[in-house]
Amino acid sequence: MTQKSNKIDIDVLLANASKDNRKKTLGLFDLSILGIGAIIGTGILVLTGIVAATDAGPGVVYSFLIAALASGLIGLCYSELTTSIPNSGSAYVYAWASIGQTVAFFAGWTLLGVYITTTATVANGWSGYVHSFLAEFGWNIPQALLTSPFNGGIINLPAVIMIFLVTLILTRGTSESKQLNNVLVLVKIAIIVLFVIVGFSDIDQSNWKPFLPFGMSGVFAGASTVFFAFLGFDPLATSAEEVKNVQKTLPRAIMISLVVATLMYVLVSLVMTGFIPYGRLNVSEAMSFVLLEKGHNIAAQFVSAGAILGIVAVVLAFIYASSNVMMSMSRGGFLPKELAVLNNKTGSPNKALWLIGLITAICAGLLDIKNLATFANVGSLCVFFLISLMVILLRRQRPDLKRPFRVPFGYTIPILSMIVCAFLLFNLPLSAYLNYAGWLVIGLLIYMFYSVKHVDLEQSIEPSEPVDNDLEADPE
Repeated sequence: MTQKSNKIDIDVLLANASKDNRKKTLGLFDLSILGIGAIIGTGILVLTGIVAATDAGPGVVYSFLIAALASGLIGLCYSELTTSIPNSGSAYVYAWASIGQTVAFFAGWTLLGVYITTTATVANGWSGYVHSFLAEFGWNIPQALLTSPFNGGIINLPAVIMIFLVTLILTRGTSESKQLNNVLVLVKIAIIVLFVIVGFSDIDQSNWKPFLPFGMSGVFAGASTVFFAFLGFDPLATSAEEVKNVQKTLPRAIMISLVVATLMYVLVSLVMTGFIPYGRLNVSEAMSFVLLEKGHNIAAQFVSAGAILGIVAVVLAFIYASSNVMMSMSRGGFLPKELAVLNNKTGSPNKALWLIGLITAICAGLLDIKNLATFANVGSLCVFFLISLMVILLRRQRPDLKRPFRVPFGYTIPILSMIVCAFLLFNLPLSAYLNYAGWLVIGLLIYMFYSVKHVDLEQSIEPSEPVDNDLEADPE
């Protein structure tokens, strides 16, 4: 088709969102729980100990606070964009409206990569807790079935199985999956509270000396790493089309989830580094490890069991977010339109869900966890830099656009957000950029040979189209 502009009309996006038949099932509690569940996962259960041991020592508390501050600035920018353009596409949609289709594609492609690698990383951490929990009962999973081929194993089988089960649950619809998510997140919060209560009496303040053994450079390096832990607030922006009273609910949910998660990260960091010397925390199941070291065996078992259930909530949130981004990109013609079709019974994009689940399972089962995590960091920071920039661009391009939530203090916060993102990017290793570049090359090939020929500025797909041959097997 002939295009006068490679930007999409915001009015088309708003009209698309208004006619979408997806049920508005997510309220403030559900959305806050979704955000908290996505944020409080591998970051608190795995990264806290590792970053304390290798980067920041007890100063990991400051690392989390810096990452939380950066996330708060970005969260405010997200809130303005999401409430102004309430479509399930996040940065992809905003970039298409403010910059153009090429940047939009790569923003969406980056988001897909970030969500997939984050999910795969979380699933890897989950396998460690499963192994630790079962080992206490004498059931040992062969190491070859817990390790990727890059680390001398065959496949991380528990991670693969869990991802497929979560994908299956999501194909049953948002209403059912949100109930499971709420339960899993409450379980996770309960084990964190248990850890803090049990561990508080065993804190030895001498373990906090020196508090900054690696100096401030270690704190900043740690902040760049633990920023991965705060990626969970981003999937909230992709759920806009299923949120009740989206203009008020989304900004509040983003801020609530960030505040609650930050408080928990700080408490766990203080207790964990006060328990035992920080140098011994370089293990994947740090919370249960320190409890066992102090003889709290029963509490350690509860923590491991809760972690096994709680991390599932993170996987659920990110696969859900991935399918929403894929669905939105497919509506625009960047990916095959079939991926945007909703199941007529569940209202979920099942083809997109199964494709995301398959790719994520392959990554979790076969790739190295360290490379997965570093990719997620560089990709997300690039997207967040764009989000902050697009607040400024859209204010100038569409001053008439209704903005139910507006970032205060003019352009100050978006500019600060961009500076923070650039600073954190500067502290990431070269390998992170190489992994990200590889993903962009794959995207470039798709964009050149498919997307540019199928871009649809009108987004003509009908989301309510019935599905006759879905991947989900409907009973006769």
